Amino acid sequence: MSFTSLGLSPAFLKTLDAEGYSEPTPIQKEAIPAVIGKKDVLGIAKTGSGKTAGYVLPILHNLQTATVSQHREPTVLVLVPTRELADQVHEVFQTFLPALTERLTCLAVYGGVSINPQMQAIGKANILIATPGRLLELAGKNAVRLSSIATLVLDEADKMLNLGFKEEVDRILALLPPKRQNLLFSATLGDDLSRVQQVVLRNPQVIKITDEADEIDLIHQLAYLVSEEKKGPLLRYLIKHGDLKQVLVFASSTIKADGIVNKLLKNKIHAASVHSKLSQQTRRDTLRQFKAGELRVLVATDLLARGIDIEFLPCVINYELPRSPKDYIHRIGRTGRAENPGDAISLISPEEMDHFQLIQKKMGKRVKTLSGDQLDLQGY
Repeated sequence: MSFTSLGLSPAFLKTLDAEGYSEPTPIQKEAIPAVIGKKDVLGIAKTGSGKTAGYVLPILHNLQTATVSQHREPTVLVLVPTRELADQVHEVFQTFLPALTERLTCLAVYGGVSINPQMQAIGKANILIATPGRLLELAGKNAVRLSSIATLVLDEADKMLNLGFKEEVDRILALLPPKRQNLLFSATLGDDLSRVQQVVLRNPQVIKITDEADEIDLIHQLAYLVSEEKKGPLLRYLIKHGDLKQVLVFASSTIKADGIVNKLLKNKIHAASVHSKLSQQTRRDTLRQFKAGELRVLVATDLLARGIDIEFLPCVINYELPRSPKDYIHRIGRTGRAENPGDAISLISPEEMDHFQLIQKKMGKRVKTLSGDQLDLQGY
């Protein structure tokens, strides 16, 4: 199937070709016609599956014939959990906006930077991408009105509803007109998302791309049973001994992430952390360096890792396990993409072993587990 058969106008087809989009991904094949048809959509597909273009393209297609918003009244609202994801979504919109004959503007707003330039720029924005907190701030200052929103997108909806955003999202929903198109996209479908589906979506088309099993087979999983105090030396051993060049390490908290990085740097391993307590510019620069291969190790928390989208990431290491088996699959799914194999290594303390067995059971796959105590970690 080609993009031509999905109902998009020819102008977008030219841009798709120029940007190297050869054929639609599974989520795009189903989502694009559904959004063009003005249906509510619940789309579940892993990160890197093309979800963003799957809603950006049909939204822009529909805007060609829509009555666009007036001053400080955007027509499209995309809610995202992190600044990094806001920038990613904005970039995709900017890629395809020039295909429209009518000049429309897109703006991303989020905290961590001055609000004043955003207040000035928001007056002309037809498409608004926002983190919930900053959007409520802007609405509270009468810098933006949400009464003309025709299309609402919740991107990475699972994380937004699990990580303290729910109250803010509820307040935003109360500011929106009742008649609108609602699009929810997520990497996983949890209980919270099931509940919000009943509240937000009306007769939605549910699209669930379940190819996780095939892709997990591309990932070489390995675990080391090791005491908590030996996790640091083992991590450094794996990076140095395996000559790993581009490694994404998952930590449970910002404090833990910074601690891991400090030890790596002391051992002359080029590393940096990315988390919510860093400035936006620092986070942006760090992600750019890692994507470009200029940074050997990136240590991230689950939420901030949502802004990391690398097609050929060779290795993921779980320094600590996530709470949810679905989050484990989401983490390791950042490697082994596009039919390229990848490595996923987990460092398991004795206290985590029961949880790791539950993860394996939910995943339907056993992970080879070695003893870290058998390795010579002296000097690491």
